[in-house]
Amino acid sequence: MKRLALLSLVGIALAACSSKPTQAPAPAHGPFPSTISEALNSHFRTAGNEKRDQYRHPAETLEFFGLKPDMTVVEISPGAGWYAEILAPYLSTQGKYIAAAVPVSVYAGGQKFLDWTKSHPELESKITVVDFAPPKMVSIGEDNSADMVLTFRNVHNWTSSGGEKEAFKAFFKVLKPGGVLGVVEHRAGKNQKQDKKYKSGYVPEKEVIRMAEKAGFKLVAKSEINANPKDTKNYPKGVWTLPPSYAEGDKNRERYAEIGESDRMTLKFMKP
Repeated sequence: MKRLALLSLVGIALAACSSKPTQAPAPAHGPFPSTISEALNSHFRTAGNEKRDQYRHPAETLEFFGLKPDMTVVEISPGAGWYAEILAPYLSTQGKYIAAAVPVSVYAGGQKFLDWTKSHPELESKITVVDFAPPKMVSIGEDNSADMVLTFRNVHNWTSSGGEKEAFKAFFKVLKPGGVLGVVEHRAGKNQKQDKKYKSGYVPEKEVIRMAEKAGFKLVAKSEINANPKDTKNYPKGVWTLPPSYAEGDKNRERYAEIGESDRMTLKFMKP
C-alpha cells in the first residue's frame, strides 16, 4: 500500500511538471501605434481608406504640422472620421484626441465616425467628442489647453454658414501660446470666379491666411504636399465633381478619376 501511494505521488508530480502554465487570453486588438507609420497601417483604419493616401499624404502632412504623440490635439469637423482613424490611435497612449464634430442632427454623415468609435471600445474611452457648428457652437475646450488644432477641407463650410470668424477665434482661444493650427483646404485658382461664400468648395489661399491672421495667428510655413496641378477647378458641381464624391455620377467619371482629388493648400499657423 505504501509503495502504491508513493507511485501515485510521483505520477502527480510528473504530470504537474509536464503541464503548460496557464496563460491569459491574448487581447482582441494589438497595442496602440507609437508612430504615424504604424497608425497608417493599424487595424483601426477602415479597410479601403488607405486608397486615398495618395491624394491626402497623411504622413507627410502630419509631420509638416509637427504632430507628436504626447500632444493634446483638436480635430475640427472630422466628418466620417478619415483622419480620426489615424490621429486617435496615435495619440491614445501619451496624448489626447478631441473631436470637435458637427452634431449628427446637422450632418448625418458624422454617424459613421461615431459608429467607428463604438466598434473600438478600447479606444472610445480615450476620445473626447464636443459639438462644433459655427457660428453658434464653438466651445471646443478650455482656453490655452491644446497643443494643436487641425482642420481638413472645412473652411468652405464655415464661409457658407457665415461662421468662419467665430471658428478661427475658437481655434485661437483653445490653443496654448506656441500652439499650432494646421489647415488643409481646397485651393481656388488665382483668377477663378468666386462668390463670397465659396460655394464651389474652393477658397483662395490668401483668404484663408487673412481669416487666420485676423484671429491672431501668424503664418509660419506653407507646403505643396497636397497640391494637384491637374485640378482645373471649373466643374459643374464644384469640388464635389471630383473623387471621392463624383457628384455627376458616371458622367465623365474616367476623366475626373484621372484628375484625382482637389488641389489643396497646406498651411501651418502658430499662436504667438
